[in-house]
Amino acid sequence: MAGLSPFHAPKNEVSWLSNGKGLLFGKYGSIVSADRFNANQSQGNGSCSLEIWLEPGRADSWGTILAFYWPETRIVPFALRQSLGDLVLEQTSHDQLHHAKKAKIYVDDVFSHPKAVFFTIISSESGTAVYADGSLVRRFHNFRFSSQDLTGQLVIGNAAATTDTWSGQLKGLAIYDRELTTAEASQHYASWMKSRPTELAKSEGAVALYTFNEGNGNVVHNRIDSATDLLIPERFFVLRERFLEPFWEEFHADWGYWRDIGINICGFIPLGFFFYAYFSLLRRANHPAAVTIAFGFVISLTIEVLQAFLPTRDSGTTDLITNTLGTAIGVMAFRYGAVQAVLAEAVALY
Repeated sequence: MAGLSPFHAPKNEVSWLSNGKGLLFGKYGSIVSADRFNANQSQGNGSCSLEIWLEPGRADSWGTILAFYWPETRIVPFALRQSLGDLVLEQTSHDQLHHAKKAKIYVDDVFSHPKAVFFTIISSESGTAVYADGSLVRRFHNFRFSSQDLTGQLVIGNAAATTDTWSGQLKGLAIYDRELTTAEASQHYASWMKSRPTELAKSEGAVALYTFNEGNGNVVHNRIDSATDLLIPERFFVLRERFLEPFWEEFHADWGYWRDIGINICGFIPLGFFFYAYFSLLRRANHPAAVTIAFGFVISLTIEVLQAFLPTRDSGTTDLITNTLGTAIGVMAFRYGAVQAVLAEAVALY
């Protein structure tokens, strides 16, 4: 019951702000581009820039703010995430053997205060520069992404292939297939703050401009190319739900990941404890420990298979491993000498 609730796709929690300039993302909210972004080959070095104006719902939260997805290779070439007070940039590429290589950088403490922040992220051959409210915050010389990475289908408010929702307000988004200068980063910030972002549609290399000033409806218009308007579905969704995702791809070195590990282990300890008692004392099964652990594995596998059809749940092998481990710990807890002594005394008293 806990693993499959709420048993359906909930209402998509995306709504317009009361002043009509921005979208509010709730616990389960996401939007998606109507069509995929295609690479513009006008810039030979692949330089690109991204502007985003947002306000997290909480400074101590986490989730995927936006992600691009390539369905043909099932790769997320670029993603922007919140990890507590940090902004995280993730880039995935293929090596010569077609193995996925992931790179990640953290911009520390940019969400430490609950307020809206305007980020300008510029990537070129010299690395990646991150500006907050028009001022340079960090420069990373060993990390870069290209205009090719800002292609594919765009998902906002959630990851593309798993449930990693982000809650907060989104007020503006722009993409350029060239490197913005420091002066332009400051000028563009001023344009957004003065409610004149539509001026940027004429900027050289502009690929997308979402001003989020529609105020109603289920479409956010791209002021440059209507083919990549953003759609607000009625129901919450995961663009490409994965089936039994490998545990090494599910790994995230954050508190949410380790919290889920603990919940999955602890949740199956009672199952191992009581069903081992059942199979060893009542059913008198051969090899009750092995039977109980196999039983826990089958229950976990059933849950993970069904979760592949629920957008609020993730179907992965990490849960399969941790649930089975929790079952085994429950078996060992029942067989522990002190537990056996307590049970024997209780039976004698009864």
